[in-house]
Amino acid sequence: MKTELFHKYPKTLLNKGSGFLSDYTHSLNPYTGCSFACSYCYVRQMPVSLFREKPWGTWVDIKQEAADLLRKELRRAKSKGRVTIFMSSATDPYQPIEHKERVTRSLLEVMVDDPPDFLLVQTRSPLVRRDINLLSLLQDRVRVSMTVETDLDAIRKHFSPEAPPIQARLKTLQLLREAGIPTQATIAPVLPSSEAFAQLLRPLVNRVCVDDFYMGDGSGGKRTKKNGIAALYEQLGQTEWYEPTAYQTVYDRLTAVFGKEEVFLSQNGFAP
Repeated sequence: MKTELFHKYPKTLLNKGSGFLSDYTHSLNPYTGCSFACSYCYVRQMPVSLFREKPWGTWVDIKQEAADLLRKELRRAKSKGRVTIFMSSATDPYQPIEHKERVTRSLLEVMVDDPPDFLLVQTRSPLVRRDINLLSLLQDRVRVSMTVETDLDAIRKHFSPEAPPIQARLKTLQLLREAGIPTQATIAPVLPSSEAFAQLLRPLVNRVCVDDFYMGDGSGGKRTKKNGIAALYEQLGQTEWYEPTAYQTVYDRLTAVFGKEEVFLSQNGFAP
């Protein structure tokens, strides 16, 4: 899929945490739009996408002079109290264009110089491993949350063919762990997976978050329904995985391998 790129000069970067992200003081999106174009992405049904008049995944806004802006905003926010940042809520900070533009890396450099109280980096991209040197400097003030919604790459290809392969994400979790960077595997949304999924994750992380369309899309699953996701499950003959109770199967498999204190559900798993 070809992605159209636009360069924009935002007036602000730090947005007040609210709703699902109310545990954070701020969210931070280095880009607007996301070329991974996941079929189930809840942002497809948000104004930033609906008012664009171009299909989600076909365009990305690259935020210019972002580091300078963040430096000012972060200083101002920290003068008012504790600062916790979720990066990112409506894009992937390590989507392909980051290889070239390095907006996310520039923002990390600012936060290394002037650390927030906590930073969660939410991604599904192996590119995050490029910034291990910066993430290491943040020590226990950071957690990398790597989306691994299934252990079956054929399932990944069915739902999000433009997203990175599952094996590359698992390898990245290994490298992050070896570097001593706090990490978690995030099964969000819950897609069909094998019984071996939990055993596969056990050597890589000591924290797993499970989230699904009903808990995590901000509308009890209504946004996801508008994306026509049910048809993708029907094509696979696995409609039972689209049920609100499907997450329980994965949760039970995980807690048979991990301690219950290591497995989190939905919003609790993303909290600082």
